[in-house]
Amino acid sequence: MNFDVVVIGGGPGGYVCAIKASQLGLKVAVIDKSKSELGGTCLTKGCIPTKTILQSAKILHLCKMASEFGVDCTTATPNLEKIIERTKGVISGLNGGVAGLFAKNKVTFIEGTARFKLQNTLIVENGATLTEVSGKNVVIAVGAKPRLIPCIEELIQKGLVWTSKEAIFPKFLPKKMLIVGSGAIGIELASFYNAMGAEVTIAEMMDRILIQEDNEISESARKSFTKQGIKIITSAKTQNFREDKGKVSVEIVDKNGDVEKEIFDVVVLAIGVVPNTKDLALEAISVKQKPNGAIETNQYNETSLAGIYAIGDVAEAPWLAHKASREGIRVAEKIAGLQKITPINLNSIPSCTYSYPQIASVGMTEEKAKEAGYEIKVGKSYFRSNGKALATGEPDGFVKVIFDTKTGELLGAHMIGHEVTEMLPIFSLAISAELTEGELMATIFPHPTMSECLQEAVYSAFGMSING
Repeated sequence: MNFDVVVIGGGPGGYVCAIKASQLGLKVAVIDKSKSELGGTCLTKGCIPTKTILQSAKILHLCKMASEFGVDCTTATPNLEKIIERTKGVISGLNGGVAGLFAKNKVTFIEGTARFKLQNTLIVENGATLTEVSGKNVVIAVGAKPRLIPCIEELIQKGLVWTSKEAIFPKFLPKKMLIVGSGAIGIELASFYNAMGAEVTIAEMMDRILIQEDNEISESARKSFTKQGIKIITSAKTQNFREDKGKVSVEIVDKNGDVEKEIFDVVVLAIGVVPNTKDLALEAISVKQKPNGAIETNQYNETSLAGIYAIGDVAEAPWLAHKASREGIRVAEKIAGLQKITPINLNSIPSCTYSYPQIASVGMTEEKAKEAGYEIKVGKSYFRSNGKALATGEPDGFVKVIFDTKTGELLGAHMIGHEVTEMLPIFSLAISAELTEGELMATIFPHPTMSECLQEAVYSAFGMSING
């Protein structure tokens, strides 16, 4: 069991790294606890299942507004059992696809849980069987798990407090629920359950929701969610979680220090993640870690030990599947000895929230650009002025772009509205390729599409708006 590359974890970072390394002529193995877990959290209990259940919510939303389009659809009701059944089917198909890719690319799959014995030697435990696996290079891609609040394990066991996993595969639809945290996960789950008819409250400890987003996007999202009936409490602290007659009582402390006790059918924790490093026996190799357990890496994902790499959520934020996949490809290329491997520009990593409305961003916010000392030009284009958006019945939202006045370089782009996540790669490419406003203005966007608002926002930044 000797390999050129051993990857621990078969998630979006690990399996992509393994396939790429094999394509580059290396002998590769992937260790994961189960074939059914291939694809990692993203595929089995994260990105894919949330988007699947959100599609059901979207269809329900369309049914509710069908009369506006001259379509009679008055009896639409959610069927939780069928929603979950479809979600599991999507996961199963993609999970089998990863296993098929391993076979196609001659990647050896080893089932079990890995821990370090020596720097380049792992012990893989599968039931009572222990197997020693060696790799000239080891890539740690074990991901992360939901962060929990202390002293609520009993409530989790009783099904009164959910992590994102339980919230994606619910056994019932709660009538009243509290979501703690307003990052992408919390907001997406709020959108789903609100569409399903639940009374949803979001409690966020910061002074606004979606704290990583541009201020204007965050405020627009808050207004939209509030209009839909979602209750949002910011600068809020949650405490004293208690069981109360089969439900959960929670004290919510607002920014003024006032305490309100409320009863919920269920509480969902969406307060971030912690790295899955506990069972790796990293102390056996003395690899450097951060205070939160994440593994320290340099700009090429190399750890403090030669030949040991860490990618994805186990290394550093942002905790995004596409960031992990790109890191996996880069590490494979570096191990294979390819030349001109450049570090990932964190500013070019896109971020998407698949709520209703969707939110998409890449690069600096207006606030960050000013803090960095840039002299900037800001442009905006609203979907209410876009023909395709009006025809689709989705006129809400806007596109915002930030340019460096001196160079014309696009520093950041931020959007909120219908399917904006599908339009974001245009701006991601622009930032990666260091395109200027002139090149974006010269590009011909098809008409009628909502993507025309991207170019209109660029025009707006330089005082040349056509339809604004």
